[in-house]
Amino acid sequence: MKGDDEAVPPPLDFMSPDARDVWARLAPQLVKLKRLEPHFHELFASYCEEVAVYIAMTKDIGAHGVTYETGQGRNGNQKRTRPEVHLRKSTLESMIRLGALFGLSPVDEKRLGNANQGDLFEDLMRAVNGKSA
Repeated sequence: MKGDDEAVPPPLDFMSPDARDVWARLAPQLVKLKRLEPHFHELFASYCEEVAVYIAMTKDIGAHGVTYETGQGRNGNQKRTRPEVHLRKSTLESMIRLGALFGLSPVDEKRLGNANQGDLFEDLMRAVNGKSA
């Protein structure tokens, strides 16, 4: 397969160890698909950092739960949502936005095509000309 010989760039120096693991796992496939060009490295590093935070928050929530109880107050003990739950949610939203740029969901992968966006143009032209795909 074309692209098998292409070198996978190393993670960027400023990345956290967990984000480097994400890079090592995903970068080879993105290189094969020509979606990890040098000018995209910082953006992909941001995606990897978001994934690392998402994993850390998910582990923390698994270990400590979704809620905590406040101290005795006028209304007694109350359950509150832990801040990690909100951070995980916002991190997931960032992952979805950034991941879309690299085709990291089934829908986004289809949108980008196998190697480039040429497939979208060809599909549009077939539709305009009334020819079936």
